[in-house]
Amino acid sequence: MTGDATAEASPPPGPVRLTGQPLTAAQVVAVARDHAPVAVPEATRNHLAQRRAVIDDAVERGEAVYGITTGLGALAAERVAADELGELQRNLLRSHAAGVGDPLPDEVVRAMMLLRARTLCAGHSGVRPEVVDALVGCLQAGLTPVVPSRGSVGASGDLAQLAHIGLALTGEGAIDDGGGARPADEALADAGLAPLAPAPKEGLALVNGTEGMLAVALLAWHDAARLLPGADVAAALTTEAGFGSDRPFAADLHALRGQPGQSESAANLAALLAGSEVVASHRDSDHAVQDPYSIRCAPQVHGTARRAHDWCGEVLDAELGAVTDNPVLLDDDRVESTGNFHGEPLGLAVGALGVGLASLASISERRTLWLMSPESTRGLSAFLAQRPGLQSGLMLAQYTQAALVAESKQLAQPAVLDSIPTSGTQEDHVSMAWHGGLRVRELVAHVTRVVGAEALCAARALDLRAPLRPAAGTGAAHATLRRHIAPMTGDRELAPDLERAAALVTEGVLVASAEAALGAALR
Repeated sequence: MTGDATAEASPPPGPVRLTGQPLTAAQVVAVARDHAPVAVPEATRNHLAQRRAVIDDAVERGEAVYGITTGLGALAAERVAADELGELQRNLLRSHAAGVGDPLPDEVVRAMMLLRARTLCAGHSGVRPEVVDALVGCLQAGLTPVVPSRGSVGASGDLAQLAHIGLALTGEGAIDDGGGARPADEALADAGLAPLAPAPKEGLALVNGTEGMLAVALLAWHDAARLLPGADVAAALTTEAGFGSDRPFAADLHALRGQPGQSESAANLAALLAGSEVVASHRDSDHAVQDPYSIRCAPQVHGTARRAHDWCGEVLDAELGAVTDNPVLLDDDRVESTGNFHGEPLGLAVGALGVGLASLASISERRTLWLMSPESTRGLSAFLAQRPGLQSGLMLAQYTQAALVAESKQLAQPAVLDSIPTSGTQEDHVSMAWHGGLRVRELVAHVTRVVGAEALCAARALDLRAPLRPAAGTGAAHATLRRHIAPMTGDRELAPDLERAAALVTEGVLVASAEAALGAALR
């Protein structure tokens, strides 16, 4: 991401203050996962009250304003009586709460609530301060609306998912208060929160935005930021253990290409392998003329995934300060319809990130297969077994990788390429960005397990290279793996080892150990 919205930056001390200004990724993660406090300054509340007066005036004058005094979607030509405008907003929340499937994780819902509250605080939605108070009150009290995971097409925002949140604020639907789902009115009452009675425009303002797809994409993007250097560590371990060459990672070679992500990955690999006795032991061997592409071209593939991640971050960065409501209240008090709720920017960005991550998984699995292949000429036992034949060693670790890679390729098909009309063809092009966000979230988990499996297998291969000593960076990563996963002395259940290795990648432990040994952060 650009600016200060970086994946690893810590949010400032104290509560996350909602002023309408852009949030950072670190702030969103802190509220979503760590339940960081949230505050709405009095100045923001006063600004919202002033802006609300413009909407009230339009209602009093009886103007035809979409979603405020008219019906919705294909029913936009239908006028609604003044005494029914509040009921229109409540009906909108009820009718649009049409999601199905498994509930979303709490962290996704909390991120959605924070992001929508931030948008409303910008003052372009014309809502009362009480609407923001309702969202923030639930965040502070640890109340999470139960939101089904399917039902958004990413066009007029994430209507279904946001409607389930909005409906819960009114005391309908369900809320998880930490002890499981229960009726929303009961959970609100026990927390001392009053249900929201939506005024004109406010039901629409709660649902008509891209905060759902943004929340899912941002959390996945944040986790992918740890995965990328982890893939470089795993590749360095495999290169070293497989008697690969470090020569293709020289900086001057990559300067010829001019791709920044590629150069960053190559610099990581070179640093991780510097000073390795294992690499030095075979530097002049016949087999060292050329390694397979999965080794030699690792920076080119890893670097492209980095660039996809960078670009996705730039799109997310813009969305963290965007107003995606409809209609919007402009600074000159005009109320205008807009198409900013369309999810195309996010859909294309997460699609690119997904393709990059799937490629990362594919090359990681290729390296593992090469490392363990019985046809390898690099002097390791077949499948890294102690007694091949009697034992299968780590053969099935690569099977698991292959299964995850195959599924990752399917998940990486960009959802944004699909479109299906809704609302009687009024909404005749949709982005499917919500679906794309769910896919990339699952992709990150799959690719993390693939990379973890590579690191696990490479650590076993390095065991077999003893007494040759690995480089400082790879040696630290190897030692970390061994602290958490015992060396193999024979066949055993591999599932726990695979999950522990993936956790070391997810939590950044593998990368942190290498960085500590190198005395510098990986790029």
